[in-house]
Amino acid sequence: MKQERILITGASGCVGQYTAKWLLENSNAELLLWLRTPKNLTAIPENHPRVKLLVGDLREPRKFANDLYKVNRVIHTATAWGDVTRTHQVNVLAVEAFLKLLNPEEIKQIIYFSTASILDRNLQPLPESLIYGTEYIQTKAICLKELEKSPLAEKIIAVFPTLVFGGKVDQTSLFPTSYLTAGLSQASQWLWLARWFKAYSRFHFIHAADIAQVCGLIATNPHIQIKTFGDSSITRIVLAQPFISIDEAVDTLCAWKGLSRVPRIPLWNWLVKVLIKILPIQLSPWDLFSIKQRHFIHAPITNPEHFGGKSHAATLKEVLQDSGLPKTKNPPRELNYLKTSRNS
Repeated sequence: MKQERILITGASGCVGQYTAKWLLENSNAELLLWLRTPKNLTAIPENHPRVKLLVGDLREPRKFANDLYKVNRVIHTATAWGDVTRTHQVNVLAVEAFLKLLNPEEIKQIIYFSTASILDRNLQPLPESLIYGTEYIQTKAICLKELEKSPLAEKIIAVFPTLVFGGKVDQTSLFPTSYLTAGLSQASQWLWLARWFKAYSRFHFIHAADIAQVCGLIATNPHIQIKTFGDSSITRIVLAQPFISIDEAVDTLCAWKGLSRVPRIPLWNWLVKVLIKILPIQLSPWDLFSIKQRHFIHAPITNPEHFGGKSHAATLKEVLQDSGLPKTKNPPRELNYLKTSRNS
């Protein structure tokens, strides 16, 4: 069988490196790793015989036109945020440009990374993402609409990660630390306040190792069939573990840090508005919309178990164990409230 060539963009990022390592260990594919800074590639040996580095900016795809024309599969994790102009160039224009350089007769599959924030609970585009979204969210919503019209649409699998954990809080992992994992230490500092409030909100999360496993299984098993939704011309899957409530997340963190449970005050809308005014925080229109929406849950969701695999971190407690977040010695015994069904 001909050795496949898989291109991974954003290959030095958290998800990119987890994915590249999974493919090196579980396939014989040749990997083309597109990145800007080779020194940031910490989990993958750049001199590996099945690895070729494409060092350059995503906005200059013609530099690698010959390589792009020969790839069989693409896993597009590269993204940008923060700067409005650059974000649009990378998240929209660059994607359109490099897809045009692929050979339609050679390319079999394109796994495109978006964000679950632009979908409603039924995996349909969320109109508010274009109205209130940050530049990152808006460009992801725009790109999804453009991909629907792409000549390669039937070969595109759009994946929508939820909240992504990965790496270690102290950056001792070979893998880069995700922004969410990096924020665990700061979040722990607010537990003294958060544990006093009851929030009526639910969310999903997923570990980068489990994202890598799902993408790897899809890329190396052509027989896998994934359902499409509505009238979409591309396949959509939300990468997530079963949802949990914010209250359960706070309980888990409190148990981890040795804080006891206390009576909770319901966090009604009027109280949220008061806290926003008195706490030293600034909220964007998207933040305010998210608070009003409360629940960011989706169905169906996809994780390694969906394809017969086993998740690296299926629960928040397993995420904390993997993250290296310091645990208080002799924490209180976990109570029954931590065992509440996540699907209730």
